[in-house]
Order: sequence, then structure tokens, then C-alpha cells
Amino acid sequence: MSQSPFRDDVLAGKTAFIAGGTSGINLGIAKRFAELGARVAVLGRNPEKAASAADEIGHDAIWRAADVRDYGAICEAMKSVRDEIGALDIVVSGAAGNFLAPVLGMSANAFKTVVDIDLLGTFNVFRGCHELLNPGASLIAITAGQAEQAMAMQAHACAAKAGINQLVRTLAIEWGPDVRVNGISPGPIADTEGMARLAPDESTRQQHYARIPMKRWGTCYEIAEAAVYLSTPAASYVTGAILDVDGGSSVGDASRTSPNKGLA
Repeated sequence: MSQSPFRDDVLAGKTAFIAGGTSGINLGIAKRFAELGARVAVLGRNPEKAASAADEIGHDAIWRAADVRDYGAICEAMKSVRDEIGALDIVVSGAAGNFLAPVLGMSANAFKTVVDIDLLGTFNVFRGCHELLNPGASLIAITAGQAEQAMAMQAHACAAKAGINQLVRTLAIEWGPDVRVNGISPGPIADTEGMARLAPDESTRQQHYARIPMKRWGTCYEIAEAAVYLSTPAASYVTGAILDVDGGSSVGDASRTSPNKGLA
């Protein structure tokens, strides 16, 4: 792990709300925000998981339970956070659902479920938080490479993530200059449920590594550092951007190239 460029107090005085912040990448973001001084609230659908996540984060983190598909419940959760720890400076929308299935093996309801959690959920979080934001707030959507690269067995995720990317760009136009809206598109990230399902054994993991230019999976910490960047003055002129944090995965398949020769 490389040394962080951020001061330990870079987010001091900021209030951060992380939807889907009870596990994986989003929990990693919540932890890093708290370590750097932010007042953190995490939201998840399951109250027990949300409470456990807040305990794991420490730093007086608080939690709320609501389904991102329920606009009214999301609004109430965010208002209660605002009332308890202050107007929102950082909002991360990261709730997501996914599974592998061909279109002909997927029901309409299954397709709708993923679109509702990912895309509608992001709309609900961002639309609902607008009146609760401090000037200069940073909104971050967690998207994925499926938004740009079509993948078999992922029609639902591809559609949902493409919608998220366009929502980010549209909100950047409509809400600038007072609010910045960006997305982070992670590549394969170690120690996440998604990669445990997609690459459950060492042979499959090696195949994944071969395709990535950096020859490894990323870490939740590396995604969190990108989120910190987008939440600081260092990114004050960045809005409407989709930041690929994927080890070069979006560039192309590195397994099809020959090893470099003649390097010093």
C-alpha cells in the first residue's frame, strides 16, 4: 500500500453520507472518510448490518436503515442524519445488486431489481440529498466498467451502470457550480463479495490478473483514496467525470500482448 498524500485531518468538519456503506468498497470508503476526520453516516437495508458497520468504522459513526428504492425512506434517513450531525458535504451512492445471467435466463423482475437498486437508487439518493447539502458539496456515484463495456451475462448491470454514468453527467450540468457530481468506476477489487463470486479459485484469479495491465486486483483502500480526492479541494474543478480506478482494465486486455522487452 502506498503512502497516502492526504493529511490526517483533510476531511475534518465534513459530514459524509454513504449509501450502501455496510460492506465492501463502500464500507472501505466510509472507514477512510472517518479516519481523515469526517463525521460519517452509513446507510444499509439491514439494520443489524448497518449498526455493525458503524461499530466497525468507529469514530462516532452513525447508521440508518432504509431501502434505496424507497425515495421517501431515503429522504427521511438523510434528513435525520442532517439533524444529528450536520448538513451534508459528501454523499456517496454505492448500493448495488448483481448476478450472472443471460437475458433469456432472466425474468423481467430480475432485470428491474438490479436497475432499481443501482440506477433508481442513485437517483433517489442524489435527488433526495440536494436540499440537505452544504455549498460546494461533492456527490460520488459508484459505477462499474459495464457502463462502457458490454458483457455477456450482465445486461441488467450494463444498463443500470450506463444510466448512472449519464445521470452523473447530467447532474453535473444542472447542479454546477454549487455541487460537484462525479463517479468512480472500480476494476476488480480484492476481498469483495463480487470478486469472490466471479473468481472463487486461484486458477480463475490468475486469468483475471493476466488481463489487467497492472497484473493485480485493486484494494478497497485504493478506491477510498479516489473518493477522498474527489471530496477535497484538490478536485475543485472536477465534475461530471467518471474516474476509472481499475489498474488499466478499461484500456484493454493485457493478456493479448507480448511481454515488454529491453526494459532497463
